[in-house]
Formats: sequence, C-alpha cells, structure tokens
Amino acid sequence: MKIAFIGGGNMARAIVGGLAAKGIRASDLLVVEIDGAARLRLIAEFGVAAIEGPGAALAEADVLVFAVKPQQMREAAAAAAPFLGDPLVVTIAAGIRAADLARWLSRKRIVRAMPNTPALVHAGITGLYAMPGLGADDRQAAEDLLAAVGSTLWFEREEDLDAVTAVSGSGPAYVFYAMEALEEAARELGLAEGASRSLALWTFVGAAKLAIERGEDPARLRAQVTSKGGTTERALQVMEERGVKAGLVEGVKAAHERSRELGEAFGRE
Repeated sequence: MKIAFIGGGNMARAIVGGLAAKGIRASDLLVVEIDGAARLRLIAEFGVAAIEGPGAALAEADVLVFAVKPQQMREAAAAAAPFLGDPLVVTIAAGIRAADLARWLSRKRIVRAMPNTPALVHAGITGLYAMPGLGADDRQAAEDLLAAVGSTLWFEREEDLDAVTAVSGSGPAYVFYAMEALEEAARELGLAEGASRSLALWTFVGAAKLAIERGEDPARLRAQVTSKGGTTERALQVMEERGVKAGLVEGVKAAHERSRELGEAFGRE
C-alpha cells in the first residue's frame, strides 16, 4: 500500500514515524511539503520521498492523508485533485466536514480523523468517522494508519467529532495547564524547580497509568486516595469551592461549540 501525505508538519511526521516503526517501507511513503527545511528533515529522518507540490506521483497513492491546517484545506484539495487516482482520503484537519472535502475533491471515500498531540510520542488517541457507504477494507486501512500513533475509536455520527476535538484534541492542553498549576504550587511551597517539575509530571504519568491498568472509574480512584480528614480531602474541598471541576467542564463545552463554529466557517463556499 502506498501512502501519500499533503503536509509534512508535526502530525504527519508522527504518523510517518509510526508507520516506519511498524515496518512500512520508506519507498511506499510520499510527503508533499512546501517548506524546504521540513522536506529535508523528513528525508533525513525517514528516507521518504518529499516533494514541494502535488504532481503525477500522487496518482500512485492508495491512501492520501491531508495533514494541513484547516484554513489551508480547500486550497490544498484543489491543488491535489487533478493528480489523484482513486485513493482512500483521510483528513486530520480539525473542523473540516467530510461533505465539504468530498465536494472539493469530487469523491466520497473519505475518513475524518481527530488525533491529538501525544501521537508525537505514539501515545495518542484518535477519533474516526467514515462517510456513509465506506467499505470495511477502507475503514480498516484508516484505522491501521492512525493506530501507528496510538489508540483509535470509531464514531458513527460526524458531529461527535466536535466533542472529540473538545475532549481529546484540545485535552492535552488542559492536562499541561494542570501540570503548570501543580508545578507552580510546588515551587511556592519552596521546592526546587527541577524537583517541582519532576513531581508534577510523574504524578500525571503514574495516575494515568494506574487509571488505565486498573480500568476503574476515576471518581473511585480519587476516593481511594482521599482519606477523611486528610490532606487530599482538604485540597479537594478548596478546589470544589473555587469551581475547578465546573470550570473545566464548561471550558470543554466552549471548545466543542468553537469546533462547530469553525467547521461551518471553513465549509462555506
């Protein structure tokens, strides 16, 4: 299977790296990237073919991945369309509706994917949506592609990807925000900068690993750490009084609404 990428930024590089780690041959990968320095990095790191703009080589692609910014998608689709055979198209551009991309490309073998930045270390989670009528082989090809950088989940309603964007797409930023706060608190309590960061980061790593391996409700795991009258209970009482959880929930809802707004804006004629 030959896979081509339109865009060679961080997420494309992550997927290319994941595919290489799974044994996909460099000769079966092609990246279209306008930036010369980015092309050289891709060639040096993975040995793939990297070209400046769409051309005849795209006709050989079995899978075409659009990995450009949402505001660049219509232009990128228009530039690539004349050179395509009949590839499965996978888009990882947030907010771009499948129907809009289908209209720009005049084809319907399309899967929308919403990965997140932990894909850069092959620990991402990607939400997937297939246009109606897409065959099982195409769905499997899209799943295999994104599984190279983490876990995958299929959604049968495209509008659910707006929620995926708000929860897991933007989610790493929420986690980093909480990490910042925990590290800041540690420094204010007199701990050295290096120790503060290590304690904050590894607490998140360990807590996530525990939640995944135990498979228990996070609320239950939180309760197990919260002794009555203890330090954790006191901290959580203050956080509840300050509306920390409610603020996070409302923030995610705001991100969801913004994803819907952007999807509508990008798809306008």
